[in-house]
Amino acid sequence: MSGDPETLRVYDARAADYARVTATQAPDPILSEFIAALPSGARVLDLGCGPGTDAGHMAASGLQVEALDASAAMVAQANARTGVRARQADFDTFVAEGHSAAYHGVWANFSLLHAPRAALPGILTAIHTALRPSGQVHIAVKTGHGSARDSLGRIYTYYQPQDLSDLLRATGLVPQSQVTGRDPGLDGVMAEWIAIRAQRG
Repeated sequence: MSGDPETLRVYDARAADYARVTATQAPDPILSEFIAALPSGARVLDLGCGPGTDAGHMAASGLQVEALDASAAMVAQANARTGVRARQADFDTFVAEGHSAAYHGVWANFSLLHAPRAALPGILTAIHTALRPSGQVHIAVKTGHGSARDSLGRIYTYYQPQDLSDLLRATGLVPQSQVTGRDPGLDGVMAEWIAIRAQRG
C-alpha cells in the first residue's frame, strides 16, 4: 500500500471496519479464477493485503501466502488469518527489495490505486521480476481520471481500462481476463472498478 500518511492514518484507524466491509465466507469468482490459474501449492504474494480476507482464502485453498501492507493495523488483522504470513511494508520497500522469480502469483486487489501514477510502471516492473515464468498477477483499481482524496482522506489514482492494460503490457505482463463492476467502498460511495488478471510473458 501507499506510504501516504493520511491514507495510512485512515486504514490504521478503520482496520476493523474495513475487515467487516470486505468479509466473505468464500473466494469470489475473480479470486477463484486467480487461484485456479496457479499450480497446486503455489507461492503467492498479497501486495497490499488489507485485513487479509483474500489472503486467508488463498491459504485455505492450499497456497503458500505471504502478504504485506503499509498499515500496521491491517498487518495485525492479516496475521490473525490461518496460514497467512504478513509484514509491514509499502510499495517502495517491495520495489527496493528486488524479488526475483519468487512467486507464482501476485494479488494486488484495490491496493495499487493508492500509489502515485508515476510510481506504477516501476511497481509493475518489480511485479514482473518477482513472478516466475507464466506467473499470474491480479490488479483491481477504481476507474476514472486523475487522482483525488475521498471523504475519509484516502488518496486514489484512477485509471481507464485501456490505460491499465497498456501499462501491464509495457512491462511484459499480458492481460488474460478483465472484469468490471460497481460497488460501495469503506466510504459508502458507489464506485466503478476494473480487475485484470495478467500473465508474465
